[in-house]
Amino acid sequence: MTQKFTIIFDLDGTLVDTAPDLMNAHNYVMKKFGFETKTSEDIKNLVGKGAKSLIGRSVWGQARKELSKVNDEAIKKEMVTEFINYYSKNIANESKLVNGALEFLNWCKKNNISMGICTNKQDYLAIDLLKKINVYDYFEYIAGSNTFDYCKPDPRHLTNVIEIMQGDIKKSLMIGDSETDSNTAKSAEIPFILLEDGYTEKKVTEIPHDHLIKDFIGIEKIISSYVNV
Repeated sequence: MTQKFTIIFDLDGTLVDTAPDLMNAHNYVMKKFGFETKTSEDIKNLVGKGAKSLIGRSVWGQARKELSKVNDEAIKKEMVTEFINYYSKNIANESKLVNGALEFLNWCKKNNISMGICTNKQDYLAIDLLKKINVYDYFEYIAGSNTFDYCKPDPRHLTNVIEIMQGDIKKSLMIGDSETDSNTAKSAEIPFILLEDGYTEKKVTEIPHDHLIKDFIGIEKIISSYVNV
């Protein structure tokens, strides 16, 4: 059965502000291995770089200069393992929904709008985070970087989620915070709503979008222009 309308969300920096917990995990690893720690704002600029995994963006991407000194692949692997272990145990200590997100999720549910997640976070971490902040049940499907054989910016990461949800590409849109999300939506040929101050080094003027929002307050007006509610 075709859905009335489908909204696909990015996770980190879009639906949930995860930077504090990512920073804590990152800095735990950096301190343990004797490298420089970073701020929450630094982490925000790294998460949206489009690497194949969150670990690559937050740890290797941030510390690329320092890690160039580390030629032992075993040490790099150990750092990633340490990051995952620490982050998975502390995934929702400080992470919180973006302003207005919960109200918007409830509005979508009330109006029979289907919702899914398309994130480059590993799927089991995404699911755990959503459960711990009590919004998991709003989503019909959650796809992470390891769900398929490809991930954003490959449009199939997005279109497969819509298809699995029995949605219609022509009755779908994406909400994200980075150029990776923008490129994915563009390739999938669906409208894209960009959240300001996202996890990216790009300025909003450098990221193609159909609509720009500061947070989720008032976004219902935009969605209503696509679907009768």
